[in-house]
Amino acid sequence: MNTSEGENGPSRIGQDANVIPTANNAREGVTVRYIHDDKKQWYVLRASYGREDTACETIVADGIYAYIPKQYVEREVRGKRKRFLKNILPNLLFVYATRQDVERYVKRTPQLPFLSFYYNHFRRDETGKNPPLTIPTGEMENFILATHSRNKHVLLVQPSQCHFKSGDIVRVIDGPFTGVTGKVARVAGQQRVVLTLSNIGLISTAYIPSAFIQPIEPA
Repeated sequence: MNTSEGENGPSRIGQDANVIPTANNAREGVTVRYIHDDKKQWYVLRASYGREDTACETIVADGIYAYIPKQYVEREVRGKRKRFLKNILPNLLFVYATRQDVERYVKRTPQLPFLSFYYNHFRRDETGKNPPLTIPTGEMENFILATHSRNKHVLLVQPSQCHFKSGDIVRVIDGPFTGVTGKVARVAGQQRVVLTLSNIGLISTAYIPSAFIQPIEPA
């Protein structure tokens, strides 16, 4: 798949598509399964004022795969601890579609006036403007594997928070993060695997035991 980022990340992560969760539209009962398609790219979109869930509902209802990374957080409500779902990257959603479809949602869908492209500020197109940000396929699939369990210990981290053990790439081979690839680091005092999401940031898994980590031999 060609993206505006090229193929800097792995083109695939060696996992079957069925490990990627189905996109659901709860209101209409619509489900959309993720299927790799060379004509599509992973676009990053921004929904103002926290309306990414509304945008996602509309897009999935149209048969397009969309993903919002979420995690459970606990809050005290009237003296009781309750779990709520929180978006890991507020105001952002990821849409797997053709450029034509994405432009239709951003520019020509009346019910989504709050939706816009998230631009790549590290590149310029032939007109001198920043193009819409797209994420390489392998990076995005890896990110979904790391976040779809909704683990409350998954973190968006800064490089200064990561104390990397080496530059070697590893794969998680057991537990809720099975299949995730990245670099081993100590984050918040724990051994974790850290992965990159291009031009957005670094994502840290929860604690990973050494027995669950397997080095990946260089190609």
